[in-house]
Amino acid sequence: MRAVTWQGRRKITVEEVPDPVLKEPDDVIISVTGTGICGSDLHLYEVLGPYLTPGDVLGHEPMGVVEEVGSAVTKLEVGDRVVVPFTIACGTCWMCRNGLQSQCETTQVREYGSGAALFGYSKLYGSVPGGQAERLRVPFADYGPIRIDGSAPDDHYLFLSDILPTAWQAVEYADVDRGGSVAVLGLGPVGQLITRVAQHRGLQVVGVDPVPERRVVADRHGITTLDLTKDVLDDLRDRTDGRGPDAVIDAVGLEAHGSPVVKAAHNALGLLPGRLAEPLLDRAGLDRTAALRLAIRAVRRGGTLSLAGVYGGELDPLPMRELFDKQLQVRMGQCNVRRWTDALMPLVEDPADPLSLSSLVTHRLPLDEAPAGYQLFQRKDDGCLKIILEP
Repeated sequence: MRAVTWQGRRKITVEEVPDPVLKEPDDVIISVTGTGICGSDLHLYEVLGPYLTPGDVLGHEPMGVVEEVGSAVTKLEVGDRVVVPFTIACGTCWMCRNGLQSQCETTQVREYGSGAALFGYSKLYGSVPGGQAERLRVPFADYGPIRIDGSAPDDHYLFLSDILPTAWQAVEYADVDRGGSVAVLGLGPVGQLITRVAQHRGLQVVGVDPVPERRVVADRHGITTLDLTKDVLDDLRDRTDGRGPDAVIDAVGLEAHGSPVVKAAHNALGLLPGRLAEPLLDRAGLDRTAALRLAIRAVRRGGTLSLAGVYGGELDPLPMRELFDKQLQVRMGQCNVRRWTDALMPLVEDPADPLSLSSLVTHRLPLDEAPAGYQLFQRKDDGCLKIILEP
């Protein structure tokens, strides 16, 4: 089968790789009909290469049709349409039973001290082949894959794999009462959905992003937006009685603009062989924390920081005095996808499309054009917001 593979920093190729096979009785094999390129994939494209091996199959936002079923699977049949969460969770351990599927005790990658295994996301998360491919093996098939019985467009369901529950969790973690205020830093695909979820739940929302085209998309959906200028803190406070928003959601993460020294370090690490770069990242990894620092400064005293953007550093210096003095709460983590499925399905299947999911996809490409898609997404060219690959 054809699959999108990592071959080096900023080097993505589509190769012929072996077809997946059933390994456990509760596995299924799906034929992938659509799969997204996620902002988190860009971390592999740019920064986290030392944890990858050339030939690794990427991608963690797949949906498709069940093609083969293991002998122990009872809830899926050949021909069923499914969307696959990016987190691989068993559904029966203590963590899964308590809504922390991203910390699944059955699939935790203990070698690296990481949480649940993820599709297509490096040694840190299990080196599980990803979903940017023609076929995908899905374990724990009676729990993980979400069977689709409705008739909404594929795109709507596809977002249940990652970015929609990630956005929902970010707003849940912000913990703002109806009528309260929230600022969202970063208006990429997840940031756009966060603003729409927050607005849908009756919050006052302001989105911040330096890319004009992304602000325009949010503007179209009734979101107040601000450019990332030196006046952004004053602007946010002016809109919230001088205090700052009740919560700030960081939807940017480790590749934020405004951290030139760490960016240079990332570029240098990207040039080292993996055997040299990996221990450096393990022991002395740094993130570009400009967005996080802005969030800390912007949120009101006693407010909440909700981090939806991915961070991976081990030695990131944080302004602990300010965090303590402002009495802030901080919530973060990989999304517990299956925890939110029941709440989100009615919104996904609502013909009125209350979250405007139909408008999020800007580019559709065949699988063979994935390398160009990664480049397009990384550069934010041509108004690129969300790319769907169609094998």
